[in-house]
Amino acid sequence: MTEPSLLNKIKGSTRLIILTGSTALHSLGIMAHYPLKKLLPTATSDKFVHPAIFKWAENWTRVNNLFMNRLPDIKFEVDLPAEINYDGKYFIIANHQTWVDIIVLQYAFHKRTTFIRFFTKQELAYIPFLGLALYVMDFPYMKRYSKETLNKHPELQGKDIETTKQSCSQIKRNPFAILNFLEGTRITPKKHQLQQSPYQYLLKPKSGGMAFALKALGSEIKELIDVTVYYPEGAPRFIDFWSGKTKTVIIKGKIRAIPEGFSDGDYENDPEFRERFQTWVNELWQEKDEELAKFNQQLPTNKPQS
Repeated sequence: MTEPSLLNKIKGSTRLIILTGSTALHSLGIMAHYPLKKLLPTATSDKFVHPAIFKWAENWTRVNNLFMNRLPDIKFEVDLPAEINYDGKYFIIANHQTWVDIIVLQYAFHKRTTFIRFFTKQELAYIPFLGLALYVMDFPYMKRYSKETLNKHPELQGKDIETTKQSCSQIKRNPFAILNFLEGTRITPKKHQLQQSPYQYLLKPKSGGMAFALKALGSEIKELIDVTVYYPEGAPRFIDFWSGKTKTVIIKGKIRAIPEGFSDGDYENDPEFRERFQTWVNELWQEKDEELAKFNQQLPTNKPQS
């Protein structure tokens, strides 16, 4: 991938400044609905306030998409299942290479599903503007206690899943699309090496986090959307993407059935269930790795992504 020219860097920085302002503006618009959401009865809030909140969220995505469509020579190759519909309830898994993944996935799923949300850390609630906006939009918070913490404080056993379930209960009343990056972090050559990942283009998937998320969402989820994101020129930094450095983005998804009982098993305390769940996730990840390998083989001049 060639380095952007000075002019393109200036354009990219200008786009980022404008989009940061857009994020602040839309966050304020979303936050303004917080008093009504809390004061009105749940049924009334779901009928009137919830759609208004997500109208702001959709407009936020629309602004981002408008700028993406105006990037020079960029091409989005999006292949998603035709049966996806806006009123559905979806759990989305994807590989994770860069922060750009989030906005290109929002681009791909815009108007196909509701505004994509993802499991966040509670610390994000303290980010000015954005943190409260995520809270108002019912972004689910995932809190997991380590084995060491549970050994020291056994009274906390089960409290983490209950906290996450409570967070998810707000979501499940309406159509939703929840994104989970199974690797838990963006892939880099250093992380790949330190992990000794068995995959060529992926980090090891965190199957425990996925099991935790599915249990929190419960029987609402019958299937998931398995998405592979690929950048033929290499995974871009945010500034590089908005400077027009990326020319092609490939997003390919498929529907996967969730095996019977996988949404309510005890991953932490049932070794047999844990082994079956890990086997299933590893098979998904092996197939994704092979798909990324095929993408690279089709573009022999590109270096393998890692």
